[in-house]
Amino acid sequence: MTNSQLALYILQSLNMALGSQMQGETSYTNSFDVKVETEGFYFIPRLPAGYIIDDDLYQKIFLIANATLYPRYTLLKQSSAYFVPLNTDDIHIQRALFFPWKLGISKRLVISDLEKFATSQTGTRIPIMENLMVDYNKVTSIAIAGNSGSGKSYGLTYFLTILKPISDLILIDPKFDTPSRWANVNNVKVIHPKMNRSKSDFVSEINESLSQSLTLIHQRQSILFDNPEHKFTHLTIVIDEVLAISEGVNKAIKEAFFSLLAQIALLGRATKVHLLLVSQRFDYNSIPVSVREQLNVLIQVGNINSKTIQFLYPDLNPEGIVIPIGKGTGLIQVIDNEHPYQVLPLLLPTYYTTKGIL
Repeated sequence: MTNSQLALYILQSLNMALGSQMQGETSYTNSFDVKVETEGFYFIPRLPAGYIIDDDLYQKIFLIANATLYPRYTLLKQSSAYFVPLNTDDIHIQRALFFPWKLGISKRLVISDLEKFATSQTGTRIPIMENLMVDYNKVTSIAIAGNSGSGKSYGLTYFLTILKPISDLILIDPKFDTPSRWANVNNVKVIHPKMNRSKSDFVSEINESLSQSLTLIHQRQSILFDNPEHKFTHLTIVIDEVLAISEGVNKAIKEAFFSLLAQIALLGRATKVHLLLVSQRFDYNSIPVSVREQLNVLIQVGNINSKTIQFLYPDLNPEGIVIPIGKGTGLIQVIDNEHPYQVLPLLLPTYYTTKGIL
């Protein structure tokens, strides 16, 4: 299908669905037009118009076009109307609503041997889906959120295995569960609760480890001051179920935990120190707001609705996004200079790993 044919197809869909809502104004009455480009399509209204061009109209067009174009294209959801100027002297059509897309739909990676797959990867790029990779050099912190049974532990095991060849790991597992078993198989040190030990004592041990990481950041900053091009080994602090750490502990210890976490999130990017946080939700009880603002790989798995995504994607209305059915599915957003700031449907990789970890 050529671009002109695709534009006519989109126009026909919009005319049929929008005509009654826009007082009969259609492309047949020269009220608007559609232009298709490689990165997406433009909805070009002819002004003055008998309809209001606002966020509500943008979202209506998104709902119509996303279903119309599926599965050839996936429209990238915007939090508000995306206006762009057009290169023309005609004042009536000097602006458009832009709807960016990506070719095809999200496809799940299927990996027969996860350990072998991880060691075969070169560089610092992490495969997420068939058509999505993330450069770890551009990652500040990663968050994985989702309800119980949504596939968080499965996703975390994937990231741990992929990160092990490219990053040192500090693993904190308050539930003494899947991450601890993975660490035992892979000879990685893990901080977990021990018998006959208080919760405050456990969190104090975590704080000591975070304090050492913060000291390392300061040391690396001194090196960068003299040599800005110095290359550091990545260090990733992995915390499973953050909410389980911050609840039910002494207030002073909790405040120290939050303070250390915030400083690492704010200062770690240039020194290649990262956070990988997992939690059922990321409200103010689980992590400080300043930490949440530094996250640039946001993953929500499981049930997707306006309530479940309110902490990771506060400005997003998920209506119209086609979420695949199955375990380990949800949404992902990568915020860097390589990826657009849109939210994509996610399918976590399916893989096979050492027996007894999951």
